[in-house]
Amino acid sequence: MQFINCSSNISRFVLAIYLLVIGITGILGICLGALSIVVPLLALVTGVFLLLDK
Repeated sequence: MQFINCSSNISRFVLAIYLLVIGITGILGICLGALSIVVPLLALVTGVFLLLDK
């Protein structure tokens, strides 16, 4: 049971980071350049953690 709770906390944390990155880059019009791979990776990691939580 502890693993499920930990997975839920991690998925929420990564989701929060993902949403912050999307919001900041959208509002400020920041181009991440070579780091633009970070956003899709955060989305994939969040999706995996959310699926593991279910």
